[in-house]
Amino acid sequence: MFKVTARTILELGSELISSDIIAFYELIKNGFDAGSERGVEISFNVVLGLRAFKELRHRLAEGSIDLEKLKLDIKKKLNSDAEVLYNLAAELIESATSEEDLLNYLEKIYESNFITISDTGHGMTLDDLERVFLVIGTPSRKIEVEDAIRRKETTAPFLGEKGIGRLSAMRLGASLEVVSATANDRNFNLLDIDWRQFGALDAMLEDINIAPREGITKPDKGWSGTKLTIRNLESDWTRRRLEELAVDEFSMLTDPLAGRRSRKRIVLLWNGDRIKIPTLDKGFLDEAHAGIKGCYEIVDSEPRLTLNMTIRKLGFEHPLITDTKVFEGADLYGPIAGKDTGVDGSALTSVGDFTFEAHWFNRRRIKGTERYTATELKDLHRQWTGVRLYRDGFRVYPYGEEDDDWLNLDRKALMAKGYLLNKIQFIGQVNIGRASNPELIDQTNREGLRVTPEHEVLLGVVQFSIQAQLREKMRRVESEYKEKREKFEPAKTEVKALEKRARDSLALLRETATQEERETIDELQMTLFQVTEFAQRAQKRIEEVEQDAQQMIDMAGIGLMVEMVAHELARTSEDALDNLNALRAKSVPDDVRSRIESLRASMNSISKRLRILDPLSVSGRQASETFDLVELIRETVEAHENQFERHEIAVELDLGTKPVKIRAVKGMVVQVMENLISNSVYWLGLEKAQRTRFQPAIRIGLDPVTTTIFFDDNGPGIHKANVEDVFEIFFSLKESKKRRGLGLYIAQHCAVFNGGRLEIDTEEPNAQGRFNRFIYFVGQ
Repeated sequence: MFKVTARTILELGSELISSDIIAFYELIKNGFDAGSERGVEISFNVVLGLRAFKELRHRLAEGSIDLEKLKLDIKKKLNSDAEVLYNLAAELIESATSEEDLLNYLEKIYESNFITISDTGHGMTLDDLERVFLVIGTPSRKIEVEDAIRRKETTAPFLGEKGIGRLSAMRLGASLEVVSATANDRNFNLLDIDWRQFGALDAMLEDINIAPREGITKPDKGWSGTKLTIRNLESDWTRRRLEELAVDEFSMLTDPLAGRRSRKRIVLLWNGDRIKIPTLDKGFLDEAHAGIKGCYEIVDSEPRLTLNMTIRKLGFEHPLITDTKVFEGADLYGPIAGKDTGVDGSALTSVGDFTFEAHWFNRRRIKGTERYTATELKDLHRQWTGVRLYRDGFRVYPYGEEDDDWLNLDRKALMAKGYLLNKIQFIGQVNIGRASNPELIDQTNREGLRVTPEHEVLLGVVQFSIQAQLREKMRRVESEYKEKREKFEPAKTEVKALEKRARDSLALLRETATQEERETIDELQMTLFQVTEFAQRAQKRIEEVEQDAQQMIDMAGIGLMVEMVAHELARTSEDALDNLNALRAKSVPDDVRSRIESLRASMNSISKRLRILDPLSVSGRQASETFDLVELIRETVEAHENQFERHEIAVELDLGTKPVKIRAVKGMVVQVMENLISNSVYWLGLEKAQRTRFQPAIRIGLDPVTTTIFFDDNGPGIHKANVEDVFEIFFSLKESKKRRGLGLYIAQHCAVFNGGRLEIDTEEPNAQGRFNRFIYFVGQ
């Protein structure tokens, strides 16, 4: 049987409670768990601060002092706003006749300081104090919380459940007095604890005698609640420090976005004077330059993420942009729990429902509005900056602290191009619940959540939403509006200036012209209108062509890199094949020979793949030629035989029995097919990882009359909300290491270059309402 020393209680408290604000946080939660409808009140009654007390005590210890002068100095150090405590302290100081008296009175004055934490909850009986409050690690609340989770309730009955939060009182002061009562109690129930008793090195826990007792009769028979009084304070408390904590900590202790009426009420008092706890003016968030709100939920045992994005002001002229995106099932398995992420896919559902929002401010572009000045906006942003985590409306530390980058926003911002979405630019929060997210559990020391697969999913979803989706939306808006404006604004200005000069000249001519000449002027004016209209149409077309041309130039650069890598890989594979053939002729053990044959087969497959890749070179892609489309499809598929075998993918070809001759750029047709195959292999593999009995299959059909290729698989398919997005540059739902977003974009451009098109068949959705078939009209 283990025995516990008394000082273990002190060690337990000091390890769990790392700061004063965490101590208050734990005691405040206890008040709300007690059902306090009027909130929790924290009252500081401090007549002499710890720092001043130590300085004065040091002066007394030095000796040879002017007693009257020191009395005067002590009075100056007292907080006159403490009223009753101040008067008592002043009387004691005046009554001192020696240095010894003054030292004793000084200690009494400091000991008179106290903090009270009060609630009007259901209170505690004498039996509760004995069997619950004095029992460390009481299981009652944990049992009720776990019952609520089993019943799949949306909220937990308690914020705390470990039964150790009461130890946080020792962080604030050496002694604790508890006054409590239920509505049925006639008297107050009292308990006194001096934490210093637990410091004796040889004392065992059972040696410390602490017992509750009955107090005086309650003045109000129906009153219930609890009042904790903490004395012998461990920290230096001043009005200024409390005001700073009110701004920096207490303002964010409960959900700032909940609204004033629904937000948990906390009252701070300094010597009877109320200290204002700032509240977030939600209208301020409407001034954000961009923002995102997300709702992650489990629907029919599958995860669903709904994102609402708003782009307001990116520093150039553009309309208000709003966009809603929905990701379901496989859309989330890829980016969050892909094959190389190390995240268990089942955690996508076991994580439970949660919401989040993040409002992005570019501090360099903050300007005054009708409602706020620029200075006010910057001050508000500085006050509320950070993305914090809240569970059931209460903050989870340390997420969102100034030096805490829990979402890795800074690291990802430094690695990314374009908009820098780092942590100091965001104001936001993530909302979880004890009942709705049972696997997101606090570490025992209250320093964040335990590292679990569900914790990784939570991080992954929020990171994916901000860094991939919001950033990409901002980039698209910039590409659509800013780049065009910058390129063509000078030309537009010049056209307008010339148009004005022409109009002015025509107006002058009209004033002096004869009737006959006016008819000619009218014709000139009509010509001017036609030229202006033509200029506008030409400008629009130039914008489209230049944009496409620039992107194709960029892709050509990527093509060059592929060509170089393919050339090097071809050379290496040829050397390897030569060596393998040489080994094959020699006498080697059977097991080595079988491995050589396996390796040789793989190298042959690579060689086939490289022959298929050869037309993809920059020079090869531009050469139009006549070839058999059936033969090209077969060769492309054969080059992937080993890959299909490794992934257990069954391939069905329905290409007919006759050749289908077409004239096109062969390399671009290959490019389309390679991208379709690559995507299918990835998503089929991901589906196989999630469902072990899943049998992946690819079907490729060809209509010889219209030269249309039908490519589909039995994988998860594409959500209807993403049908247009999959062909956009940089859009991808793969894990971050494989997320390029170039394949289908290039494939579609290759199809169009040959006079064809590549699209998704939206006429025949699968059982989940998603789309699995690509239609590739190759052209002639």
